[in-house]
Amino acid sequence: MTNWPELAREIADDVLYPAADSVDADGEIPLSHFEALAAEGFYGLAAPPEFGGPGLGIDDLVTVVETLCGGCLATCFTWMQHHGVVAGLASSPNHDLRDEYWDGLMDGSVRAGVAFAGAIPQPPLLYARRVDGGYVLDGVAPFVTGWGIVDILQLSARDEFDDSIVHAIVDAVPGQGLSVEELPLIAARGSNTVRMRFDGFEVPDERVSKVVTQEEFAAGQGFGSWLNACMAMGVARRCLTELGERGVDTTGFASEATAVRANLDAALGGRFDLFAARAQASELALRAAAALVTATGSSAAVSGATAERLMREATLTLVAASRPQMRAALLGELGADAATT
Repeated sequence: MTNWPELAREIADDVLYPAADSVDADGEIPLSHFEALAAEGFYGLAAPPEFGGPGLGIDDLVTVVETLCGGCLATCFTWMQHHGVVAGLASSPNHDLRDEYWDGLMDGSVRAGVAFAGAIPQPPLLYARRVDGGYVLDGVAPFVTGWGIVDILQLSARDEFDDSIVHAIVDAVPGQGLSVEELPLIAARGSNTVRMRFDGFEVPDERVSKVVTQEEFAAGQGFGSWLNACMAMGVARRCLTELGERGVDTTGFASEATAVRANLDAALGGRFDLFAARAQASELALRAAAALVTATGSSAAVSGATAERLMREATLTLVAASRPQMRAALLGELGADAATT
């Protein structure tokens, strides 16, 4: 039986982390990173057992994602998007569409990403208009990770008439009615995050994976938001490792990390506020990174230093996949007036 957390640690320590500073400096993730994850089966983690998935428990899933995020945030940030497509197609009534991509998604020969942020706000940024034989999309998907890396994207747009959410699978290439703009992120630049613009972009029915209600969409977003906390926790734990190697006592930080993870897990079960727990995770990552910069000394002020990179990555978690509720909670954690949002 595969020990997924241990396997993730081996990849993070032997493959991802040694190259993390150069990935950050170059803004390019080596193909070998994704090949290493694919070779060990990490592209199929989100698949249910009846579709060939490993049936990974929640605790192991968290450990795997946190570990990989601590190895190379750019790589893991990009890889994480793949699982939204795997989970979405696993429950899709469009069996032909699922069958077309399933084997490749599972073995990593087909890499996937998601573009759902345009469907979240009210009013939405990305609309779907029903036409004969499919939909026409207009608007913006503001943050789409993996452009030029992934092969397919799951687009999510809000139906302009009934507020349902339309999910569709398209090739990740420019086309008629679709253009992209690169976003120069402060960290994880190798993730190739872009803004996508749609102007009369046509999606035929055979590319639609499912249409869900607003409530069903929101439920899925809750789990995704919980999982996104692994970015902050992974950065925090990598900072603690680096601090320990510099002889700094991290007992206090480690206790805080355990408490924050407990709150996140309680939030998944509805026993703690998810946005407050996510805010705690990002605030912890920020303080841990600040401590690492301090312990490293003046060399951390030089661009390309590990501590400097982790500080920027911690900063990115303050706003990546954020929501207004998390922003308000985080401002409270940072001692600011949430009313300023």
